[in-house]
Amino acid sequence: MNSIVSRVGGGQATVTLVEANTFCLSDQLGDIHPGTAQGLFYRDTRVISRWQLRVEGHHADQLTVLTPDALEAQFVLRVPPRPGVADSTLLLVRGRAIGEGLTETITVHNLGHEDTALRLTLHAEADFADLFAVREERGHHGAAEVAVAGAELRFTDHSDHGRGVIVEATDDPVVLPGAISWRIVVPAHGRWNTRVVVQPVAGHRRIQATGPDHDGPRDRMQAWHATATGLTSTNPLLSYVFRQTESDLGALRIDDDERTAYVAAGAPWFMRLFGRDSLLTSWMALPLDSALGVGTLARLAKLQGTTVNPITEEEPGRIVHEMRRGCAGFEHGGAYYGSVDATPLFVMLLAECRRWGAPESEISELLPAADAALDWIDHFGDCDGDGFVEYRRKTDRGLANQGWKDSGDAITDAAGRAADAPIALCEVQGYAYAARLARAEIARAGGDLSRAERLTERAAELKENFDQAFWAPEHGWYALALDQGKRRVDALTSNLGHCLWTGIVPDERAEEVIARLAGEDMDSGFGLRTLSSRMRAYNPMGYHSGSVWPHDTALAVAGLMRYRHVPGACELAGRLAEGLIAAAVHFHGRLPELFCGFGRDQFGAPVPYPTSCSPQAWASAAPLLLVRAMLGLAPDVPNRTLDVAPLLPRRWGRLALTDLRLGPVTVEIEAEGDTMQVRGLPADWTLNGEGSEVAERVPAVADA
Repeated sequence: MNSIVSRVGGGQATVTLVEANTFCLSDQLGDIHPGTAQGLFYRDTRVISRWQLRVEGHHADQLTVLTPDALEAQFVLRVPPRPGVADSTLLLVRGRAIGEGLTETITVHNLGHEDTALRLTLHAEADFADLFAVREERGHHGAAEVAVAGAELRFTDHSDHGRGVIVEATDDPVVLPGAISWRIVVPAHGRWNTRVVVQPVAGHRRIQATGPDHDGPRDRMQAWHATATGLTSTNPLLSYVFRQTESDLGALRIDDDERTAYVAAGAPWFMRLFGRDSLLTSWMALPLDSALGVGTLARLAKLQGTTVNPITEEEPGRIVHEMRRGCAGFEHGGAYYGSVDATPLFVMLLAECRRWGAPESEISELLPAADAALDWIDHFGDCDGDGFVEYRRKTDRGLANQGWKDSGDAITDAAGRAADAPIALCEVQGYAYAARLARAEIARAGGDLSRAERLTERAAELKENFDQAFWAPEHGWYALALDQGKRRVDALTSNLGHCLWTGIVPDERAEEVIARLAGEDMDSGFGLRTLSSRMRAYNPMGYHSGSVWPHDTALAVAGLMRYRHVPGACELAGRLAEGLIAAAVHFHGRLPELFCGFGRDQFGAPVPYPTSCSPQAWASAAPLLLVRAMLGLAPDVPNRTLDVAPLLPRRWGRLALTDLRLGPVTVEIEAEGDTMQVRGLPADWTLNGEGSEVAERVPAVADA
């Protein structure tokens, strides 16, 4: 398999391995260079800041990097030939696997006819730098204390002696502070190998590192594969993308102490629970694993705000924005609540999990959290009582922008002027609208008709007020936001796609909105630009001002297919979906967090964004939402219905979903173009959708 690399800082190609609480960034030789953002990180702390292998004092030559999944890599190298010799006869392979630490096997193959003597040296250092300090290039946390004990190197954090890291090697190395070396003789046509294990220490306790032949990461990944829906295509490139999606989401899953699985936001910088990211990823991943959504909701409910705290921006009912260990510590951390959209997204996902078959007992257990979230929307979220949800940070330490476009220059008008807070974002009103309808649906199913009617009426009122306040008739699109003075921040942005996704756009406006999104200024050919190229603040290399975010485009595709009855919607959805899959192929199957918004006609391939996370959760999940949207796949397990209306791009070939779990039911779906067959649907279920048929029924399933 081709190597899967990202670029972290300075444009340097970086190989990323990730498994839950651990991730490793190195170059394509497998080396970690001091003074860079590379390293082995455990629970938000860099435990290895230098990891360089040298042969006779020199680095090896790269041949290739193999990454079968997000847990492992093989760095295939050659030892440079000696002076006067044309070709090398020494192959060097570094096999690396991560778990709760790192395991590396170094193998030297002698392909020549003579025994060869070599000196190998592995240089290792630790700085215990906090993840944020590394990301922001604020230097090292400080020098570690180093000790040698037999075949072990032991590093201890000078500021916390309970924290450290141990490097242990086999095959009789010479160990000195900062280096492990071997003098070896490799027989002709033979090989030599050693094993090096890196084990973090937390609270004076050594964390057991795991590798491919140990229990732990590999077992968890195999269990994930065994329970996840199978997704394949007769188009081999599309199947390749699906395999990478499944592998990356499996690597980003984290099991908490109660064995509840949720998804981290992404590597390298966001290997923690993020309200918005984890919620949207769980929504997208429902066809693959519906349990991930319930786990994410349960974890977020435990962290839901209960008091008012300006420093953390906690408020009663508010869903956490980010949870971190923090401050270079393994066991201590904090929550920050500065997100305006995670709270309504929580309620939306709860109802969606119910439709996909989550047990009613689990839904009922989470209802108090959903009601507290709605109360936050009505009170703290609407800080001025105008019916819209807005944000304004509570101190100068909070995020200035608190929607998904949270960089400081993200919210500007058509002329490039930054908006003044408090700011009401257009897509957030859509989320609030959808959240009220979602809770109304659950209330109606539970017989609470008065609550259902009240929430439905409030949603309708918000939809009407939104159209009046946000529609910019001089442009023919909805404003990005309302600013402090309730003026329209009138830039044309991809946020409109989110509004379509939630359904807050009236049909009579939808055709014009779709036409605006379909313009060459918005569609880059590989996905939707975050900001129209006609806006003054447009920058194709800007984080939120012209780049392409795969999850953003996928949500727009889902929104367009929601309005499939409107002229132009299906055509644009298909074009965006094909463009995004083409981008995924260019990135070796793994969509990054974002990439530059240059047009496809300008370079012919998507241009990487230098510090993009990869793998990143909602980018990894984006292909799943594309498939779901283009299939028109919408189950309603409580009401025993399955809606499907496929309109698959021709290049996708024939798709097959196997072992798709819908509550107590498991079905198989095959689709091509506008036709679909479903197998395994119980006799008492209803299949809705043109071009779809039940190929095989099974007996009715009793209520769980």
